[in-house]
Amino acid sequence: MIKKKLGNSDLEITTVGFGAWAIGGAGYDFGWGHQEDKESIDAIIRALELGINWIDTAAIYGLGHSEEIVAKALSRWNGNKPFVFTKCSMVWDNEKNITLSHNPDSIRKECESSLKRLNVDFIDLYQVHWPPKNNDDIIEPAWEMMAKLKEEGKVKWIGVSNFNIAQLKIAQKIAPVTSLQPPYNLINRIIEPEILPFCKENNIGVIVYSPMSSGLLTGTFSKERVANLAADDWRSKSANFLEPKLTKNLELADRLKSIGKKNNRNAGEVAIAWVLKNPAVTAAIVGARNPNQVNGVMKAGEVKLTDQDISELEKP
Repeated sequence: MIKKKLGNSDLEITTVGFGAWAIGGAGYDFGWGHQEDKESIDAIIRALELGINWIDTAAIYGLGHSEEIVAKALSRWNGNKPFVFTKCSMVWDNEKNITLSHNPDSIRKECESSLKRLNVDFIDLYQVHWPPKNNDDIIEPAWEMMAKLKEEGKVKWIGVSNFNIAQLKIAQKIAPVTSLQPPYNLINRIIEPEILPFCKENNIGVIVYSPMSSGLLTGTFSKERVANLAADDWRSKSANFLEPKLTKNLELADRLKSIGKKNNRNAGEVAIAWVLKNPAVTAAIVGARNPNQVNGVMKAGEVKLTDQDISELEKP
């Protein structure tokens, strides 16, 4: 598989990585509905068999459950150990109430908890999951703690997720930012004008999430399927899965399917390939809930789109 260097790190990562959000399952505000743990483990193993060399998860996914499933999959894997990326700053209480916390002591505690759940000696990339709301002043002490965890060897590299340029600059003054993790797909292109060029200029790796818009661009959705999403699947309340946006998004998925047929690929692979064509993008996080889904998308880094394909996809 094609690999690219991640920002200022020494990590050479495959342009597609395994995203472990959905395998966190249900039972919390950002769940994807019921998930069979055996299928999740099999999905991770299959991705590694195909050559994927990194897994992205977060403490909040399944309230720790995703990290535990990643650990179980790694205990079964006999090949080269993949890089493990996880995130902090979203915490929960005994009633499963989720809050943002950038308190340095909380970040250290979260890191140590993730190390235990993942059953690893260190985390390859530790990321601040979300920036503070309306108070960028607390980025500085939070990032100082992230840098300290790196100095102590608990984490190898440090990055952020969902930060804007002003927030990236605050962090950069304290310690280098290895990576940014933003959403990016054919429906959501907000990062193109400013954030992607800034990252390229500052050698910040970009690992994008939701390249298939949480499954909407896989070509497997219809209005009926959307209407039947489980009540505990967060997508059932997402604006992109509701009118007036849904019809237009499904039309885009049909264009992806059409281009996929020409290339003997599926819509999801084409959606991921479109994201990866941007030179500022290092890699894409691709979620899968079972081995069949893995087989269908994890080789998207090999797909080459023509100028005509891109023009067709990007038309209004």
